[in-house]
Amino acid sequence: MVADLVMRGGAVPIRVRDHDGEGPPVLLLHGAGGDLTAWDAFAPLLTHAHRVVAMDLRGHGESGDGPWTWDAVLDDIAAAVDGLGLENPRVVGHSLGGMLAGMWGRRRPGCPAVVSLDGHRSSATEPRHYLGLPEEKVHQQLERLNSLFSARLSSLRRPGPEVASALREAPEFADCLPVFEQVGCPFLVVLAGREVPGLPAEFAELMAGYRAGLRRDLAALGERRPNVRVTEVEASHGMVVERPEAVAELVLDFLAASALAR
Repeated sequence: MVADLVMRGGAVPIRVRDHDGEGPPVLLLHGAGGDLTAWDAFAPLLTHAHRVVAMDLRGHGESGDGPWTWDAVLDDIAAAVDGLGLENPRVVGHSLGGMLAGMWGRRRPGCPAVVSLDGHRSSATEPRHYLGLPEEKVHQQLERLNSLFSARLSSLRRPGPEVASALREAPEFADCLPVFEQVGCPFLVVLAGREVPGLPAEFAELMAGYRAGLRRDLAALGERRPNVRVTEVEASHGMVVERPEAVAELVLDFLAASALAR
C-alpha cells in the first residue's frame, strides 16, 4: 500500500512516499523543479524486487524550506533514511537527483549502489564541454539558453528563487563528473540518447555539442573507474516519464548485478 508521510527528524520536514515492495530498499530522488510524484509510474515497476521510497527534496513539493547546500540536502536524505529505517538503501536519482545520488555514493562508500539518470552536468556548463564548437559561439548561445532556464525556473511554484540561484551558482551543478570520480560503490550512469522534444532549433547545434562532449567524458570516466557503468537509453532527459519500463529494466538489472558482485 502506498503511504505518504512527513519525516521530521532533520533540519526541515521532508515528505516521502512509501511505495512498499519486497526486498532491499531503494530511495528515489527527483530533479530540480519536480517532486516525488515524478516517480509514480516508475516506482511500481521496482516493487516486486525492492521496497521503494520517493522523497521531496528541500524546497520542493511538500517538503520544508531551508538554505540549499549539498551537505544540507544530503543530511535531509540521511534523516529520511534513518526515520524510515531504510538502513543502507540503493539510491536512484534523476537529473539533479542523479547528481545527489552520486554525492551520496561519495559520502557513503558502503552504499550498495547508486544510479544517476541523466544527471551529470547542466546543459549550461563550461564552453570546453561542448565538443566541436568554438568558444565564442558557445558563449553567445549560452546567454540565450540561460535566459530560457531563468524564465522557466521563475515560473515554477517551487523551488523559490533562493534555491534556484544556489543551484545555478554551484560548480557541481554545472559539472558533477569530478564528484563521480570519487564514488567508490557500484555506480550506473545513464545518458539520454535524444534531445528534449520541442527544443528550439537555434539550440540544436549547441546541444549536439553538449551531448558529444558528455559521451566523450562519460566514456573516459567508465574506463578510469571500474565501479562505474555508463549506458545510454533511447529517450530524452524526461526518460523516467517517457520510457519508465525501459529505464526500470536498466536499473533493476544493474541493482541485481551489483548485489551479486558484492
